Amino acid sequence: MRVLAAMSGGVDSAVAAARAVDAGHDVVGVHLALSRSPATLRTGARGCCTVEDAHDARRAADVLGIPFYVWDLAEQFQSAVVDDFVREYAVGRTPNPCVRCNERIKFSALLDKAVALGFDAVCTGHYARVLPGPDGRPELHRSVDVRKDQSYVLGVLTPDQLDRALFPLGGSRKDDVRAEATSRGLAVADKPDSHDICFIADGDTQAWLADRLGAQPGEIRGEDGELLGSHEGAYAFTVGQRKGLRIGRPAPDGRPRYVLDVQPVSGTIVVGPAESLDVDRLEADGARWCGPAPVGEVAVRVQVRAHGETVPARAAVSGSAVRLTLEEPLRGVAPGQAAVLYDGTRVLGSATIAATSRSARGVSA
Repeated sequence: MRVLAAMSGGVDSAVAAARAVDAGHDVVGVHLALSRSPATLRTGARGCCTVEDAHDARRAADVLGIPFYVWDLAEQFQSAVVDDFVREYAVGRTPNPCVRCNERIKFSALLDKAVALGFDAVCTGHYARVLPGPDGRPELHRSVDVRKDQSYVLGVLTPDQLDRALFPLGGSRKDDVRAEATSRGLAVADKPDSHDICFIADGDTQAWLADRLGAQPGEIRGEDGELLGSHEGAYAFTVGQRKGLRIGRPAPDGRPRYVLDVQPVSGTIVVGPAESLDVDRLEADGARWCGPAPVGEVAVRVQVRAHGETVPARAAVSGSAVRLTLEEPLRGVAPGQAAVLYDGTRVLGSATIAATSRSARGVSA
């Protein structure tokens, strides 16, 4: 099989490419240049697509003895991921850019280009598994290493995309992958994992958004409507946030306050106690299924954060809309997050949370 190995410059993608070579595939390595400022150097585990990363990927390809290219997808990444991120925060939603990148770049723009060039599959270093289902069609499942499992951010993949996806690390644990990289002579064996939002290298999301959206003053109010403070932009807040509220006085009972609601039209941030964050129903839209779409109401487990716990729920599917009734409350769920549905280790699909119901108040957000 002709395989295009996406090589980020990290240890996982390097070992994944090595295993694809060992499996007998005709492998070509490619590094995606996604940054408009490729000269920017990586800072520890922050940043991506830097000159350093491209060089690390090339050196790994040289060790493996495979051809290597750099593809410039910066414009597509800017439009499909970065601009989308800004738009979502501007309307009071909290997006997951890794989900968008997998959906629109790695398994759309990259995969489409790979197929057009005659490749049969794309190989990445994600920790997830593609297994044959009872009907022989591919199914997406969790990684063996639960701590590193990345099936959540891959829940947007369609059956056709899974047909052309290789995840060689899905059955391995991270410590073993690093040890293997060392034994293969790959210089990236001890390179720190990337984390946080890759295109915000310093990790200061609030300042990054302020540079793009400017000052948008608004009020901070309690659940009862009491004026508690002011802010310079609702986009700097997300549901469940505790730090950075800058409220001049504590709550009467002395307990910490959390962001309960972000209202971008009025610019109002509503804050209150932790128990007001409890959610027992989610309304989601834009569903994408990794296999046949569920029919009617089905029992599932739901995950709303990349490394969060799952909770049991009933999912009622109608077209691209999904209504989720949770059997256990979740705390601090924000519109814009991805709700990924599981059946055991199998990923059924993903939808974007549009609204929530809070058990403590019984009102929609």
